[in-house]
Amino acid sequence: MFVKVCGLSTPESVRTAAEAGADAVGFVLTRSPREVTPAQARELLTHVPAGLPAVGVFRHELAADAAARAREAGLDWVQLHGDRTPADVRTVHDAGLKLIRAVTMAAAPEAFADWGEELLLIDAAVPGSGEAWDYASVRARGLGGRSWLLAGGLDPANVAGAAAQAGAWGVDVSSGVESSRGVKDLAKIRDFVAAAKSLAAKP
Repeated sequence: MFVKVCGLSTPESVRTAAEAGADAVGFVLTRSPREVTPAQARELLTHVPAGLPAVGVFRHELAADAAARAREAGLDWVQLHGDRTPADVRTVHDAGLKLIRAVTMAAAPEAFADWGEELLLIDAAVPGSGEAWDYASVRARGLGGRSWLLAGGLDPANVAGAAAQAGAWGVDVSSGVESSRGVKDLAKIRDFVAAAKSLAAKP
């Protein structure tokens, strides 16, 4: 089970995620309680082990602007939320970056097609609520053997069950490992990664 821990903003949270076994970490470079500047992200990147993907997360920014901002931060991955097009995927790739394209369950069916992104992220119909949703409904999108991440309302207590219901290849968490909005709880990060990874160990 691939695990991404997002919205990290302190060296301690970055190191904890890495040491717990996270497969990727995310820094929010758009307006958010978790927002960091490119300079702050570049500093946080010094605490990321070599080879561990570090992702710059963007919401409504133009793909070209997101790519430039990620480059400024020293990141190799971009995560784009909002209404996107295949041209946005090409823009990110033309900048030499890898892409996680985020869609919500409310998106049109064509948004779930393979546009060439490295990973697709599927969020709740109302993202950011932090509430659990009908994870099994993702199976109707016919994602087959594609690599994709489940997000929205996940926490240490429900991640294994949610991932199993959805048939997820990986999971992404932010608010579910926080003690308050924007403040990461190190114990919850450890517990979340352990719970998610336990799914792969089951027969």
